[in-house]
Amino acid sequence: MLKKVLIANRGEIALRIVRACNELGIKTLAVYSEADEQSLHVQLADEAICIGPAASNLSYLKSDRIIAAAEIADVDGIHPGYGFLAENADFAEQCAKCNIKFIGPGSEAIINFGDKAKARDMAIKAKVPVIPGSDGTVDNEKEALIVAKQIGFPVIIKAVAGGGGKGMRTAHNAVTFAKEYNNARNEAEKAFGNGAVYLERFLDAPRHIEIQLLGDQFGNVIHLGERDCSVQRRHQKVIEEAPSPFISDKIRKQMGRDAVKLAKSVNYEGAGTVEFLVDGNGDYFFIEMNTRIQVEHGVTEEVTGVDLVKEQLLIASGLPLSYKQEDIKITKHCIECRVCAEDPARNFAPCPGEIGLYYAPGGHGVRIDSHCYSGYTIPPYYDSMIAKVMTIAKTRELALDRMDRALGEYLIHGIKTNISFSRAIIRDPIFREGKATTKYIEEFLERVPKDLYT
Repeated sequence: MLKKVLIANRGEIALRIVRACNELGIKTLAVYSEADEQSLHVQLADEAICIGPAASNLSYLKSDRIIAAAEIADVDGIHPGYGFLAENADFAEQCAKCNIKFIGPGSEAIINFGDKAKARDMAIKAKVPVIPGSDGTVDNEKEALIVAKQIGFPVIIKAVAGGGGKGMRTAHNAVTFAKEYNNARNEAEKAFGNGAVYLERFLDAPRHIEIQLLGDQFGNVIHLGERDCSVQRRHQKVIEEAPSPFISDKIRKQMGRDAVKLAKSVNYEGAGTVEFLVDGNGDYFFIEMNTRIQVEHGVTEEVTGVDLVKEQLLIASGLPLSYKQEDIKITKHCIECRVCAEDPARNFAPCPGEIGLYYAPGGHGVRIDSHCYSGYTIPPYYDSMIAKVMTIAKTRELALDRMDRALGEYLIHGIKTNISFSRAIIRDPIFREGKATTKYIEEFLERVPKDLYT
């Protein structure tokens, strides 16, 4: 069993990992930037080491400093959380060389799934459906246009090292293709240091459905159902739920089986998520696999009763999965809204600053994952998400009503947040009827008066 874990992250996920370690009797080491000295995970961990200035490229992305802290504190595991170094194969390799367990899959799986074109090839080999697209990367504009015409417009140009919507552009015809192709390459080069891209047919208004997986070193892999993450703004998830109100039980089972098949084909170890797009006919297509814990993991935890972070720690300790596939039963519905320090009235501009009054909602069927408190200063250097509100009930309708109530109770003074925006979505008839696609927010912003959510 792991004895001491370094948490190579910040914010709510760092706090989440501290709690899971505490319940398993594992000691914790927090690493933090100068901007995060007063963060809750720093206060609640057994030990804490400052690893650099506020900017993430000088602290949370400095793998050598994190490894040095791990060696000073004599830890035997590092949990990367999500973001930062969570899907960095070099960091996972560094951990292995220092005899420190990286709590996640091996570097080979991270490399293969981190390269979207390679991941697509692996899905094809595993006989998992993929969207029609290029056979690998397309490295020059002329070749790319020929391939795009073969696929058929519209096409989406995607960075092989992409994530978070960066390096992703849509071309609706041959006239606009060159511009979008070069924009995607340039954006990918700046964001990831890798300008390689590949092409896929663009699906108009699909659903974004992901399957949660757990795998151990003994070859056991299970899925824990799906999450519907269709409500997105600029390719960033805003609201997630489980189970999906759209897909049928038949499709649900097929997607679960295909996700497990893909993971087993590479002997996947740890928590992972296989993402699919589902069209209006119910046909689904693999798009990528995330080799880490997801922001929205709590949704799955609440509908299955499985503590995913604890399972990560147990798997990393060399233990087999605590559950078999037949143990996974989904009898509840969970909705999650991400709370961000941003101003919907100013095109969702980030709003860092000091929180005055902070009062989180509670009551039966409400879960809050947050690192905030009254007097806490939200730094301007990191992602704007400051909390996740989850509501759980026997039915989707009850979970939605509970979310409406919970968001109405959430008091955060001193900064702007997107709480009113999320509440307007929860009350919107189209969303309540389960009709939201990935175009939902774009259409919502066009038809709903701004004063209803600002």
